[in-house]
Amino acid sequence: MSPRRDVRRPRGLGGPSRVEHLVEMRGIGKRFPGVHALRDVRFDLRPGEVHALMGENGAGKSTLMKIMAGIYARDGGEMFVNGRPAAPDSPRAAQALGIGIIHQELSLMNDLTAAQNVLIGREPRRRFGRLDEAELNRRTAAIFADLHLDMDPRARVGGQTIARQQLIEIAKALSYDPRVLVMDEPTAALNDAEIAELFRVIRKLRADGVGIVYISHRMDEIKRIADRVTVLRDGAWIDTLDAAETPLSRIIQLMVGREVAQTAPDIPDVAGNPVALEVRGLRRGTEIRDVSFSVRKGEILGFAGLMGAGRTEVARMIFGADPRDAGEIAVAGRPVDIRSPHDAVRAGIGYLSEDRKHFGLALDMSVRANIAMADMTRFTGPAGTLDEAGMKRTAEDYIARLGIRTPSDMQDVRLLSGGNQQKVVIAKWLLRDCDVLIFDEPTRGIDIGAKSEIYTLLEELAAQGRAIVVISSELPEVMRLSHRIAVMCEGRLTGILPGGAGTTQERIMELATRREGAAAGTAPRMKEMA
Repeated sequence: MSPRRDVRRPRGLGGPSRVEHLVEMRGIGKRFPGVHALRDVRFDLRPGEVHALMGENGAGKSTLMKIMAGIYARDGGEMFVNGRPAAPDSPRAAQALGIGIIHQELSLMNDLTAAQNVLIGREPRRRFGRLDEAELNRRTAAIFADLHLDMDPRARVGGQTIARQQLIEIAKALSYDPRVLVMDEPTAALNDAEIAELFRVIRKLRADGVGIVYISHRMDEIKRIADRVTVLRDGAWIDTLDAAETPLSRIIQLMVGREVAQTAPDIPDVAGNPVALEVRGLRRGTEIRDVSFSVRKGEILGFAGLMGAGRTEVARMIFGADPRDAGEIAVAGRPVDIRSPHDAVRAGIGYLSEDRKHFGLALDMSVRANIAMADMTRFTGPAGTLDEAGMKRTAEDYIARLGIRTPSDMQDVRLLSGGNQQKVVIAKWLLRDCDVLIFDEPTRGIDIGAKSEIYTLLEELAAQGRAIVVISSELPEVMRLSHRIAVMCEGRLTGILPGGAGTTQERIMELATRREGAAAGTAPRMKEMA
């Protein structure tokens, strides 16, 4: 990337460092109430390397990086930056040491523009302290140009997709010109083209001597971008390995402490099962155009497509979260008029949003409260009193059934790992006993061990006769789980393929890129829904 013209490097950190380690952490310990998050953890980062930090959710990766970035104070151990002892007590102190972090959870302000977010607190000023809006936008445009990000700096952040918000977050971190950059799940909301562009930026930073700490649950990315891999498990250091020389199967085994099945089980035949959900002619403006499909009881129907293809929009319209211009929906053969999520739930449809923290959970409430709030009527007495004992029994039942790892049913949900938070959301919809469940990116930001557990859970729900719709940007995931795969491109359903070994990623991508008017006459016609 070109040198920043507007933000200076911290003293002593200009140019590639000649020290052996940009950052070295030894014997790091950290406790939270009821949780020993880190125990005697070690980690180091060399100049000009990408060091992947791997582990299941709850292994301590983010906690360790937050200590490095000055967000948490360590309880024990030592930290050195450029060979000198360091104990940053705030993000600003870490930035002064040349350490930047891109969090998994976005920290942007939706009502501000992209430029205001990128340079917040460092805005250029005119005389008498007046904001220089033109210069603010010019500086941000230069940063975006370095990233090859085609975006107006004046655009409001809240109007951008999650993927573009992630790129704005990356631009914000890079605007400090850090020597150490922590990336926590940076590709979770990016498509393949955006990931390739991010990797181009990472390689350029590496060539400039910047050290990158890379946290990701996408195993294929590790081989593509990492030089070394450090594995944490249950808050402890397990091993540090050469990425090129270590098989992914070995990394996975170290992460979870056990073998994890990487292949799909045999997919049962559900062709004779009755139809649970039927959608015909779903349409909204030019965004969603004449989408029709069905899902049988016991079937998992996967939805594949590039970002912006319309998959989430279809799910939200079925659930009544967004309006539709036309279209018919039937549940178990009966037409239903769904105009709101309340109507959908009454019809037996549950929807697990791709953004579970905003639309699926009350993060500051307990596991018990989150599960029970899905159907409070069963826990409310005639006088409005709450049946706390019943809520506790129900929560503990689902904790046991779904394998939710939590110290107790009264633990705040925000303190759980991503995989366990997802299980709490699933518990809510199981409590409502929905016959149709729509999962939008069910394993986004979840480690490979938790993914395997979620896959098993979805397969068990299907085996119980529930109809499952799974929207996923990870093609191996769609192929592993699905009986059939519906592929979308630019608001249209371009084809339905068999799941499992019955199709290929190339065939899915062919349909996912079949835009209107391309290869006219070659797109398969949608059959009448069986």
